[in-house]
Amino acid sequence: MWRNIQQAWWQYRLKDPAYQFLFDSPPDDDLICFDCETTGLNPKQDSIISLSALKIRTSSVLTSQRLNLTIKPTMQMSAKSIVVHRLRHVDVEQGLEPSEAMQQFLSFIGSRPLVGYFLEFDVAMVNRLVKPWLGIGLPNRQIEVSQLYYQQFFKPHAPHQSESLDLSFNAILKQLDLPQLGQHDAFNDALMTAMIYLKLRRMRGG
Repeated sequence: MWRNIQQAWWQYRLKDPAYQFLFDSPPDDDLICFDCETTGLNPKQDSIISLSALKIRTSSVLTSQRLNLTIKPTMQMSAKSIVVHRLRHVDVEQGLEPSEAMQQFLSFIGSRPLVGYFLEFDVAMVNRLVKPWLGIGLPNRQIEVSQLYYQQFFKPHAPHQSESLDLSFNAILKQLDLPQLGQHDAFNDALMTAMIYLKLRRMRGG
């Protein structure tokens, strides 16, 4: 009920009716897994420099149906961020304008649910770009894989386990016996996150 009220409020706040499709019933049963690489970890001031999204359908990751965007940064990249994602200013300066990138992203995801790891951060980075002209952030349902992992492996009868349950990306991959493809590449991270989601769903009998 609360989500319905929230959705109605967001629809009322939507500035551009061309994006009313974000509130439609999803056109299919697909999910969208996405990941961003950024100039830093502060959603209020840093910017997205690359974004990858791909579709999950039933028990498969549709790598042929993906979106890979390089985005022109709105601020100078720090040396620390370059070490992490290995993207230099020269690598992204010919990228899309942020507004164009977000238009492509919204068209790709539609009203489908979003899957991610530390998804709150990625959504906040996208919202910083879309809110000024849409009037709202992403209204899509969100699925956080670390939460699914916690629900799967946390044992209620072991009250101190939560202190030792490692929710880091590498620990989750290792526990689920999934390949490490190399982090801090938007496409690789999105692909590994999609594999995590599918493995956990199979374990839950979904």
